[in-house]
Amino acid sequence: MATILAYTSPAFGNLCPILALLSELRGRGHRIVLRTLAEGVPIGARLAFDTSAVDPRIEAVAMTDWMAPNGRAAIRTAFDVFAKRAEYEVDDLRSAIASTRPDVAIIDANCWGAPAAADVAALPWVAFWSYPPFLTSRAVPPFGPGLRPWPGIRGRLRDAVLRPIVTGLIEQAMVEPLNRIHATLGARPIASSDDFVRRAPLMLVASAEPFEYPHPDWGDAVQMIGPCEFDLPFAGSTDWIDDVDRPIVLVTTSSERQGDDALPLAAMTALSDEPIHVVATFPCGIPAGITIPDNATVRRFVPHGVLLDRAVCAVTHGGMGATQKALARGVPVCVVPFGRDQFEVARRVEVSCSGTRLRATKLTPLRLKSKVAEAMSMVDGARRVAAGFAASGGVARGADLLERRLLGLGPAAKV
Repeated sequence: MATILAYTSPAFGNLCPILALLSELRGRGHRIVLRTLAEGVPIGARLAFDTSAVDPRIEAVAMTDWMAPNGRAAIRTAFDVFAKRAEYEVDDLRSAIASTRPDVAIIDANCWGAPAAADVAALPWVAFWSYPPFLTSRAVPPFGPGLRPWPGIRGRLRDAVLRPIVTGLIEQAMVEPLNRIHATLGARPIASSDDFVRRAPLMLVASAEPFEYPHPDWGDAVQMIGPCEFDLPFAGSTDWIDDVDRPIVLVTTSSERQGDDALPLAAMTALSDEPIHVVATFPCGIPAGITIPDNATVRRFVPHGVLLDRAVCAVTHGGMGATQKALARGVPVCVVPFGRDQFEVARRVEVSCSGTRLRATKLTPLRLKSKVAEAMSMVDGARRVAAGFAASGGVARGADLLERRLLGLGPAAKV
């Protein structure tokens, strides 16, 4: 069968959904070669992938957007990080291509330099989007601030005025730095962020309607396959969960440092008198000296799937992985976004009526308690989203698309 090279940015939130797709492809007999963050190497090895770490200089370019003074500065910081990492990705991916001779590559959307290396090598590649793509669509607002879609001429006028302002941040951070890299490689220059995104022969988006907005003008190269769920291996015991005799509310924070510790702290205070059990996770480290109510459990990490199977609500920071993992089970969510793509995720929750949204700047225990109670009444909306996810085909359809469109395997008809 084929050799498939997967290349990811140094973030577990991006690695996990790709691991789900790779596991499906490995089960079909393909050889999987994975380059990812150093902490992900043992995980890939356990899955029988030929796994190695990306150039350490890539991980050394730390994500510091959470330290920015405002939202615009945070976006600029994040995109500057992607652009800086791109300089090292080019030679790193070229080395991987030379040593493994893959038939196709799967490239994380946050890797901005790797696509140029694939293009120059004439290697077919798939762009994997673990969050909503920042690809222009006439049907929705510009990506970033989490604006509510407005129908009709009023909405189109608003979006036309705002789009140059919002997307200008992406253009400034992307076009010039990447064109310097492309010029060095002899790759075709890019004219805009849309031009860059659309260079992928196939885009797999780990979401689906009705959670994701309809995009009638995105075209056939963009395929939504639904959440690609993967729980990281967990060495500790989860037997304590069986002893919890109340409905569970899961509270999550980001796996990449973001300064969102206030969310689980507020949630434990808000729900301390409720007949539920709060499970709060702090993957970046449990803050010292916190007060834990009798009806709460705090862990650095617990596989979310086993908790969500018993949950009545999830309070999330707006990460796509945790949010969609809850909704895929029909569990409504309350989202408190702190940055990155989380404003867009929170708005999609609100628009799809699958939960509630609360701005981080408005976060208090009292407001959060009200929003959680409201979210818990929105089970029907969460179940509609779950049905949409199930109908999207998941990793099986993603693997079919890759095999048929880029490897020429299976029936010639489009999937």
